[in-house]
Amino acid sequence: MTTRAKLPAALTIAGSDSSGGAGIQADLKTFTVLGVYGASVLTALTAQNTRGVSAILSVPPSFVAQQIDAVASDLNIVATKTGMLGDRATVLAVAEGVKRHDLHALVVDPVMVATSGDMLLAPDAVSAVRDVLMPLADIITPNLAEAATLLGGEIACSEAEMEAQGRALAILGAKAVLMKGGHASGDEAVDILVQANAPALRIAHPRIATRNAHGTGCTLSAAIAAHLARGLPLSDAVRAAKEFVYGALAAGADMIVGEGAGPVDHLYAIGGTQKLEPR
Repeated sequence: MTTRAKLPAALTIAGSDSSGGAGIQADLKTFTVLGVYGASVLTALTAQNTRGVSAILSVPPSFVAQQIDAVASDLNIVATKTGMLGDRATVLAVAEGVKRHDLHALVVDPVMVATSGDMLLAPDAVSAVRDVLMPLADIITPNLAEAATLLGGEIACSEAEMEAQGRALAILGAKAVLMKGGHASGDEAVDILVQANAPALRIAHPRIATRNAHGTGCTLSAAIAAHLARGLPLSDAVRAAKEFVYGALAAGADMIVGEGAGPVDHLYAIGGTQKLEPR
């Protein structure tokens, strides 16, 4: 009897976005489009739409742990990303699950605030992300506000400050840090990838004028995980993920999904989200 190899899979540990633009839904769309089998562990349910979040129901940390155990004990998880974790107990449960099952490569998106401004991480959970989860990460992907919160400092206002903050976060334990500059100003959206003992890598794209940017952070971290699952080296995975997100932003710039800030077009790479005529 021959033994058949299991498919490599990517795992997302994050919250559900009932409007489909971010969270677990965005991650699984991204995994699928990029050709990777996707699995999921839910940390929270949200009642939200394109206008914002109206309610959050946290999943008990013990059940988060059970989901991790169920998936990791059976599937061939070769890359994992974390997104919305919600509270300190959940962060600790996820960190223990990562260690218990050696869930690497690990991409940590330290989700704290939704694009709409809604808080998605309890204040007492920030230290758990910084002190417990970050040291397990192969790469973390904070935006400028998240990086400042993790460091207890001011928001970076220049590329030099972005690199300095990235290196400060790396000292805290993460193997690599992608400082995301998408919320900054200027004609270009500039990200800085910092790795120990290596020059910083500047990744820039022309800024796209659109309000449909919901879920970009989730999509980027999921795309990095997907490319790592496919075997790309870290810097190549980050570059490829950035190209994917840029294409999704451009393709989705004119989509009208709801009345508020819409999502990117995750499906553009396989023909695009069908543009139906309004009814």
